[in-house]
Amino acid sequence: MRIFHDSKRLRNKAGDKVLTLGNFDGLHLGHRKILEKVRERAGKLGCASVVYTFEPHPLKVVAPEKSPPLILDPEKKTELVASLGIDYMVIARFTKGFAAKHPRQFVLEELVPLRVREVWVGHDFSFGKGKSGTAEYLEALGRELGFSVRVASAYRKGGDVVSSSRIRGLVAVGRVGEAGRLLGRPFSIRGRVVRGMDRGKELGFPTANLEARSELLPADGVYAAYAVLEGKRIEAVVNVGTAPTFGGKKRCIEAHILGFRGDIYGKDIEVEFVRRLRGERAFASMDALARRISKDAERAGRILGLR
Repeated sequence: MRIFHDSKRLRNKAGDKVLTLGNFDGLHLGHRKILEKVRERAGKLGCASVVYTFEPHPLKVVAPEKSPPLILDPEKKTELVASLGIDYMVIARFTKGFAAKHPRQFVLEELVPLRVREVWVGHDFSFGKGKSGTAEYLEALGRELGFSVRVASAYRKGGDVVSSSRIRGLVAVGRVGEAGRLLGRPFSIRGRVVRGMDRGKELGFPTANLEARSELLPADGVYAAYAVLEGKRIEAVVNVGTAPTFGGKKRCIEAHILGFRGDIYGKDIEVEFVRRLRGERAFASMDALARRISKDAERAGRILGLR
């Protein structure tokens, strides 16, 4: 997959295109269905498949106070789009000037020059200044300007519509397993391993302290998880919170990678959350905390299939 940060660089490449337009935060099951349709239709029509998205998220520009924490960091989103067999990805820089464009202006300046033959959008799609452009308006522009528009119906799982906001809500209360089922993969965060206070080592459970790049973190608590390090998935028990036993105030992520002994300071890891084991709480002593961590590790091992 080739990536462009300016759609002008894609205009003279690959002929006609089947394109989907949106933020795709989370790239959940509903998003995946749209991208799979785009790839399928592009193949059938002999066109290139294109995902057109924005960075940063438009709300960060037009209404920062309403901007939600993103499920995916930009790098992870790009990797997931590429894994679905898309030919091209446009990551347009979203600015206040971009936000001020009338929907018609956006289509004339961004989509028509790309030679779009078919455009796919979600059921709740809106675009242009003040979100004044609807899917119906895009369909009307398509009839006028020579491309067709397909509006994907809402994707449902368990009777409810799969959406990024629903996934954020589940993660925020620690229901990471349910969030993973809507994503079609485990909810995860990524970051770099940095030096901490070495308290885990003192307790007999050395931890990797993660400096997260991800915006969305799960509720404070202890989780069964996988640590993905240099392409390997290793079972882990992860604490998210402030370490109240030690009077901590700063929220942090600490992963005890089960059975792992190695120096990974400075390396990037991804933590895939499987299930919340318990909430975070203060313990009366370090011995009591160590005993509980031992039980957490045993339970995580059972959940992850180690025992």
